Amino acid sequence: MVDNELKIELGKQGILVTTIEELYNWGRRSSVWPMQFGLACCAIEMIATTMARYDLARFGAEVFRPSPRQADLMIVSGTVTKKMAPQVVRLYNQMAEPKYVIAMGACAISGGPFKQGYNVLKGIDRYIPVDVHIPGCPPRPEALIQAFMTLQKKIDGQPLTGEGRPRFLDADAQCEFPVPEQGAHDLEPPSNQGVWPVEIQGVGSRERRDIDGRQVSTDH
Repeated sequence: MVDNELKIELGKQGILVTTIEELYNWGRRSSVWPMQFGLACCAIEMIATTMARYDLARFGAEVFRPSPRQADLMIVSGTVTKKMAPQVVRLYNQMAEPKYVIAMGACAISGGPFKQGYNVLKGIDRYIPVDVHIPGCPPRPEALIQAFMTLQKKIDGQPLTGEGRPRFLDADAQCEFPVPEQGAHDLEPPSNQGVWPVEIQGVGSRERRDIDGRQVSTDH
Protein backbone atom coordinates (compact mmCIF):
# COMPACT_ATOMS: atom_id res chain seq x y z
CA MET A 1 0.00 0.00 0.00
CA VAL A 2 1.21 3.51 -0.86
CA ASP A 3 1.48 5.98 2.02
CA ASN A 4 -1.39 8.47 1.95
CA GLU A 5 0.89 11.52 2.30
CA LEU A 6 2.99 10.26 -0.61
CA LYS A 7 -0.15 9.85 -2.73
CA ILE A 8 -1.14 13.46 -1.98
CA GLU A 9 2.31 14.72 -2.85
CA LEU A 10 2.39 12.74 -6.10
CA GLY A 11 -1.08 14.05 -6.91
CA LYS A 12 0.24 17.60 -6.72
CA GLN A 13 2.74 16.62 -9.39
CA GLY A 14 -0.01 15.25 -11.62
CA ILE A 15 0.70 11.59 -10.82
CA LEU A 16 -2.29 9.49 -9.80
CA VAL A 17 -1.52 6.45 -7.68
CA THR A 18 -4.30 4.08 -6.72
CA THR A 19 -5.22 0.42 -6.38
CA ILE A 20 -7.74 -1.77 -8.19
CA GLU A 21 -9.74 -1.94 -4.96
CA GLU A 22 -9.90 1.84 -4.56
CA LEU A 23 -10.80 2.35 -8.22
CA TYR A 24 -13.48 -0.33 -8.06
CA ASN A 25 -15.06 1.09 -4.91
CA TRP A 26 -14.84 4.63 -6.28
CA GLY A 27 -16.88 3.57 -9.31
CA ARG A 28 -19.49 1.84 -7.15
CA ARG A 29 -19.93 4.64 -4.62
CA SER A 30 -20.11 7.33 -7.30
CA SER A 31 -22.95 5.74 -9.25
CA VAL A 32 -25.49 4.50 -6.73
CA TRP A 33 -28.80 4.57 -8.62
CA PRO A 34 -31.88 4.47 -6.37
CA MET A 35 -35.09 2.70 -7.29
CA GLN A 36 -38.00 5.00 -8.07
CA PHE A 37 -40.70 4.19 -5.55
CA GLY A 38 -42.03 5.62 -2.31
CA LEU A 39 -44.39 4.37 0.36
CA ALA A 40 -45.61 7.37 2.36
CA CYS A 41 -44.81 10.93 3.42
CA CYS A 42 -41.04 10.30 3.64
CA ALA A 43 -41.09 9.90 -0.13
CA ILE A 44 -41.85 13.64 -0.44
CA GLU A 45 -38.62 14.42 1.42
CA MET A 46 -36.80 11.94 -0.82
CA ILE A 47 -38.14 13.73 -3.91
CA ALA A 48 -37.09 17.10 -2.47
CA THR A 49 -33.54 15.78 -2.10
CA THR A 50 -33.25 15.46 -5.87
CA MET A 51 -34.30 19.06 -6.52
CA ALA A 52 -31.92 21.94 -7.25
CA ARG A 53 -31.77 23.13 -3.63
CA TYR A 54 -30.10 19.91 -2.44
CA ASP A 55 -28.83 18.48 -5.75
CA LEU A 56 -28.37 14.77 -5.14
CA ALA A 57 -26.57 14.68 -8.52
CA ARG A 58 -23.41 15.70 -6.64
CA PHE A 59 -23.28 12.12 -5.39
CA GLY A 60 -24.04 10.47 -8.73
CA ALA A 61 -27.40 9.28 -7.40
CA GLU A 62 -29.88 11.46 -9.26
CA VAL A 63 -30.81 8.74 -11.75
CA PHE A 64 -33.85 7.12 -10.13
CA ARG A 65 -34.60 3.96 -12.06
CA PRO A 66 -38.15 2.71 -12.70
CA SER A 67 -37.02 -0.93 -12.72
CA PRO A 68 -35.38 -2.91 -9.90
CA ARG A 69 -33.18 -4.57 -12.56
CA GLN A 70 -31.41 -1.22 -13.11
CA ALA A 71 -31.25 0.00 -9.51
CA ASP A 72 -28.47 -0.28 -6.93
CA LEU A 73 -30.26 1.24 -3.95
CA MET A 74 -33.65 0.76 -2.35
CA ILE A 75 -34.83 3.69 -0.22
CA VAL A 76 -37.68 2.44 1.95
CA SER A 77 -39.33 5.81 2.46
CA GLY A 78 -42.41 5.55 4.61
CA THR A 79 -44.72 3.20 6.46
CA VAL A 80 -44.43 -0.45 5.48
CA THR A 81 -47.78 -2.16 5.92
CA LYS A 82 -47.96 -5.92 6.14
CA LYS A 83 -49.81 -5.92 2.84
CA MET A 84 -46.94 -4.04 1.19
CA ALA A 85 -44.03 -5.88 2.87
CA PRO A 86 -44.09 -8.88 0.48
CA GLN A 87 -43.88 -6.51 -2.50
CA VAL A 88 -40.90 -4.68 -0.99
CA VAL A 89 -39.05 -7.97 -0.43
CA ARG A 90 -39.91 -9.11 -3.96
CA LEU A 91 -38.54 -5.88 -5.43
CA TYR A 92 -35.38 -6.28 -3.36
CA ASN A 93 -34.87 -9.80 -4.67
CA GLN A 94 -35.23 -8.53 -8.24
CA MET A 95 -32.43 -5.99 -7.80
CA ALA A 96 -29.03 -7.00 -9.13
CA GLU A 97 -25.99 -7.16 -6.89
CA PRO A 98 -24.37 -5.07 -5.54
CA LYS A 99 -27.48 -3.63 -3.87
CA TYR A 100 -28.05 -1.55 -0.78
CA VAL A 101 -30.96 -0.46 1.40
CA ILE A 102 -31.63 2.78 3.26
CA ALA A 103 -34.51 2.71 5.76
CA MET A 104 -35.79 6.29 5.74
CA GLY A 105 -37.84 7.51 8.68
CA ALA A 106 -39.18 6.11 11.92
CA CYS A 107 -41.90 4.10 10.15
CA ALA A 108 -39.46 2.19 7.94
CA ILE A 109 -37.18 1.56 10.92
CA SER A 110 -39.66 0.52 13.61
CA GLY A 111 -43.23 1.30 12.61
CA GLY A 112 -43.04 4.86 13.91
CA PRO A 113 -46.24 6.37 15.33
CA PHE A 114 -48.17 3.45 13.82
CA LYS A 115 -46.09 0.82 15.62
CA GLN A 116 -49.05 -0.50 17.59
CA GLY A 117 -51.19 -0.89 14.50
CA TYR A 118 -52.04 -4.49 13.63
CA ASN A 119 -51.36 -3.80 9.95
CA VAL A 120 -47.94 -2.10 10.22
CA LEU A 121 -44.58 -3.86 10.01
CA LYS A 122 -42.27 -3.04 12.92
CA GLY A 123 -39.31 -2.32 10.67
CA ILE A 124 -38.33 -3.47 7.18
CA ASP A 125 -35.05 -4.90 8.56
CA ARG A 126 -37.05 -7.91 9.72
CA TYR A 127 -37.09 -9.12 6.12
CA ILE A 128 -34.20 -7.51 4.20
CA PRO A 129 -30.76 -6.28 5.31
CA VAL A 130 -30.58 -2.51 5.89
CA ASP A 131 -27.28 -0.67 5.40
CA VAL A 132 -28.23 2.77 6.78
CA HIS A 133 -31.07 3.79 9.11
CA ILE A 134 -32.36 7.39 9.09
CA PRO A 135 -34.37 8.38 12.19
CA GLY A 136 -36.98 11.14 12.10
CA CYS A 137 -40.61 11.67 11.20
CA PRO A 138 -40.07 12.64 8.52
CA PRO A 139 -36.30 13.10 8.11
CA ARG A 140 -35.24 16.21 6.22
CA PRO A 141 -33.42 16.00 2.86
CA GLU A 142 -30.15 16.75 4.65
CA ALA A 143 -30.60 13.52 6.61
CA LEU A 144 -30.95 11.52 3.39
CA ILE A 145 -27.82 13.18 2.00
CA GLN A 146 -26.00 12.22 5.20
CA ALA A 147 -27.22 8.64 4.68
CA PHE A 148 -25.79 8.68 1.14
CA MET A 149 -22.44 9.86 2.49
CA THR A 150 -22.52 7.15 5.15
CA LEU A 151 -23.26 4.54 2.49
CA GLN A 152 -20.42 5.84 0.33
CA LYS A 153 -18.01 5.51 3.27
CA LYS A 154 -19.20 1.96 3.80
CA ILE A 155 -18.60 1.09 0.14
CA ASP A 156 -15.17 2.76 0.22
CA GLY A 157 -14.12 0.62 3.17
CA GLN A 158 -15.12 -2.73 1.66
CA PRO A 159 -12.19 -4.97 0.62
CA LEU A 160 -12.55 -7.12 -2.48
CA THR A 161 -11.22 -10.23 -0.75
CA GLY A 162 -11.18 -11.71 2.73
CA GLU A 163 -13.37 -10.88 5.68
CA GLY A 164 -15.61 -7.84 5.27
CA ARG A 165 -15.89 -8.15 1.49
CA PRO A 166 -19.22 -7.21 -0.14
CA ARG A 167 -22.01 -9.77 -0.05
CA PHE A 168 -21.99 -10.27 -3.82
CA LEU A 169 -18.34 -11.36 -3.68
CA ASP A 170 -19.08 -13.97 -1.03
CA ALA A 171 -20.33 -17.20 -2.58
CA ASP A 172 -21.84 -18.30 0.75
CA ALA A 173 -23.73 -15.07 1.45
CA GLN A 174 -27.49 -14.95 1.04
CA CYS A 175 -28.57 -12.50 -1.68
CA GLU A 176 -32.27 -13.32 -1.93
CA PHE A 177 -34.71 -13.68 0.93
CA PRO A 178 -38.06 -15.47 1.30
CA VAL A 179 -41.06 -13.36 0.38
CA PRO A 180 -43.51 -13.40 3.32
CA GLU A 181 -47.09 -14.43 2.73
CA GLN A 182 -50.30 -13.47 4.45
CA GLY A 183 -51.08 -16.11 7.08
CA ALA A 184 -54.20 -16.62 9.13
CA HIS A 185 -53.28 -13.90 11.61
CA ASP A 186 -49.97 -12.36 10.49
CA LEU A 187 -47.18 -12.53 7.94
CA GLU A 188 -45.57 -15.94 7.56
CA PRO A 189 -42.73 -16.11 8.45
CA PRO A 190 -42.82 -13.21 10.97
CA SER A 191 -39.19 -12.43 10.03
CA ASN A 192 -36.32 -13.74 7.90
CA GLN A 193 -33.86 -15.42 10.25
CA GLY A 194 -30.98 -14.55 7.93
CA VAL A 195 -31.31 -10.85 8.76
CA TRP A 196 -33.41 -10.86 11.95
CA PRO A 197 -32.29 -13.80 14.14
CA VAL A 198 -34.42 -12.67 17.09
CA GLU A 199 -37.43 -14.92 17.52
CA ILE A 200 -40.66 -12.95 17.24
CA GLN A 201 -43.62 -14.02 19.30
CA GLY A 202 -46.40 -14.87 16.90
CA VAL A 203 -49.69 -13.08 17.10
CA GLY A 204 -51.45 -16.40 17.58
CA SER A 205 -49.48 -17.21 20.74
CA ARG A 206 -51.10 -14.33 22.61
CA GLU A 207 -54.69 -13.82 23.54
CA ARG A 208 -56.56 -12.70 20.46
CA ARG A 209 -59.46 -10.35 20.96
CA ASP A 210 -62.14 -9.05 18.67
CA ILE A 211 -63.08 -5.41 18.18
CA ASP A 212 -65.12 -5.39 21.40
CA GLY A 213 -62.21 -6.65 23.43
CA ARG A 214 -63.60 -10.13 24.01
CA GLN A 215 -61.19 -13.06 23.86
CA VAL A 216 -61.83 -15.19 20.78
CA SER A 217 -58.82 -17.48 20.47
CA THR A 218 -55.51 -18.37 22.07
CA ASP A 219 -54.08 -20.74 19.46
CA HIS A 220 -52.37 -19.92 16.17
